[in-house]
Amino acid sequence: MMKTILATAVTGLLALPAFAEGVKYAYHNQGKAHPTGNVIHVSCYRGPWNDVIWDRPNSVFVDSLVAVGYDFSTAHAVAERICRDDKLVGNPAGMKAAMERIFADASSHRKHNY
Repeated sequence: MMKTILATAVTGLLALPAFAEGVKYAYHNQGKAHPTGNVIHVSCYRGPWNDVIWDRPNSVFVDSLVAVGYDFSTAHAVAERICRDDKLVGNPAGMKAAMERIFADASSHRKHNY
């Protein structure tokens, strides 16, 4: 009886990753902006207020910009621009639109344009 309970518990624990949900906050666009399938994770740390006092980009945002062709300093500048814009606080759709506009700009200082 004890072996059956233990075997069931171990099997249940091993099956948990199969039922776990993945990260769903990334925006995948297979259209004009980046047909290569690259993903930009727009992720900002927001302070407790609506003011942009402590707002800054999270590292996943800057790293994803570097991965699509920006050098680090330009990627950080673009991420700061998105995260510190007071019109985009609490506006995920606005952040997405602003990032798509910047990424679609051919003169946005990427090492390679897609």
